[in-house]
Amino acid sequence: MATLLHFPANFHASFSFKPSLKNPNSIFNSSKCPQIPKFSLSSSQSISAKTHLLNLISDQNRGLNTQQNPKIRSQIIDAIESLAVLGKDSITTDDSLSGTWRMLWTTEKEQLFIIKNANFFGTQVGDVLQVIDVDNLKLNNVITFPPSGVFFVRSSIEVASSQRVNFR
Repeated sequence: MATLLHFPANFHASFSFKPSLKNPNSIFNSSKCPQIPKFSLSSSQSISAKTHLLNLISDQNRGLNTQQNPKIRSQIIDAIESLAVLGKDSITTDDSLSGTWRMLWTTEKEQLFIIKNANFFGTQVGDVLQVIDVDNLKLNNVITFPPSGVFFVRSSIEVASSQRVNFR
């Protein structure tokens, strides 16, 4: 099963997530994109956990560098699981999940293959997005190739629990 880390699509990461990030919650404030699912990230423990995760993925090239480094991959997955524990009583599969999300890190092999090999086709990868519509049980994976190329895969989702969505 692939592990994905997404943020709202208007989140433009410069990957300078070192401790100088003054307000880690500010990356989720947007009037155009959905808020992060409804668990509170205001405690110092959760801010610390989120900052730690962002620091771990900051130099991993969306997951490409992680493929050859099981130690870093394990640290990233542990950090994701730590955030999940902090939000264990929250509902994260309601309408707050619907929206366009930018993929910052993944273990999903097909996406990483396309990202890694885009230069063989004379292009570079732009944004990698997931468009999720919980009400209509739809998911679209989108990999952009500026200025006008796109790789698009449609699929469906199934809400498995209050915190889990299965993709088909």
